[in-house]
Amino acid sequence: MAKDYYELLGVDKKASKDEIKKAFRNLAHKYHPDKKGGDAEKFKEINEAYSVLSDDKKRAEYDAYGRTFSGNTNQGGFNGFDFSQFTQGGEGFEFDLGDIFGDMFGTKRKEARRGRDISIDLELSFEESIFGVERIILLNKTSTCDNCNGSGAEKGSDTMTCPTCNGKGTVREIKKSFFGQFEQVATCQTCKGSGKVPKIKCHVCHGQGILKKETEIKVKIPPGIDNGEMMRLSGAGEAIVGGQSGDLYVKIYVKRHPLFRKDGNNLVMDLNIKLSDALLGGEQTVNTLDGDIKVKIPEGVVFGEILRVRGKGVPFERSRRGDLLIKLNILIPKKLSKEAKKAIDQLKQEGI
Repeated sequence: MAKDYYELLGVDKKASKDEIKKAFRNLAHKYHPDKKGGDAEKFKEINEAYSVLSDDKKRAEYDAYGRTFSGNTNQGGFNGFDFSQFTQGGEGFEFDLGDIFGDMFGTKRKEARRGRDISIDLELSFEESIFGVERIILLNKTSTCDNCNGSGAEKGSDTMTCPTCNGKGTVREIKKSFFGQFEQVATCQTCKGSGKVPKIKCHVCHGQGILKKETEIKVKIPPGIDNGEMMRLSGAGEAIVGGQSGDLYVKIYVKRHPLFRKDGNNLVMDLNIKLSDALLGGEQTVNTLDGDIKVKIPEGVVFGEILRVRGKGVPFERSRRGDLLIKLNILIPKKLSKEAKKAIDQLKQEGI
């Protein structure tokens, strides 16, 4: 009984070329003999069906007569073919399994469309992380040529249509395999995909449009950035011929401050006060990131109580700022004078 190619691929007789191609890829992925659980015989059958149904002339013959007459395709497909005897680059073939099955197995090699990303570390003082800062860093990397602005053409000269690809940026390559001839589209190596080449090459970059050089990059650190936070500068990575530059990733490291720590948009600090100030109240000078301020200690404060100073914290949106939170630590004296002891005895008698 003749094989039903449509049934083998699981498609309708009115299926489009794209539907047939998609069905073949899914089944080839499932039954390929190089995969675990593959089936060489089934793989041959679906390939035979695809080789007929993907060709308009052969498909028309098959639909009309149940077989094909054109070319050397027969109903036997690859019956009797020994996969173990096939080697890459064998006689009469130039075959790369990655090129042909790359789409269906996820291994297809692609031309690089963007430059390499770069990652650096940047250390900031605590104050710089709170208020923000602008840093200039020097990187030795592949960058766009300043002389030709990346065009590859000498100043005063122009570019012209690439003679290799006729301005398309891609070329078609024909490769042979045991499935027949396969056509693939590749980036033109003459113009690197741009479709243009310089009439007169730039004397600095020799027509490449890029070159390795020391590049100065301005990094603007926003206020309130956290330790370990990552910043991305789009297009500040390695440049590439005929493609987009990669990105620069800056990882921030913030030095510890001896007095302050950050809590969201607020700054937190500890303040040691005397027992007498805790009982009777008082005033104390406090160092802040904006300079010294006077802080009033209320009467009767307890250990761990927090005083809030508005607007002395971390800057954030629309020029607003968080607060400074002052955590009070009450210092207990280890030694007391006679007069102090008498005063405390008096407090004890009063039930304090």
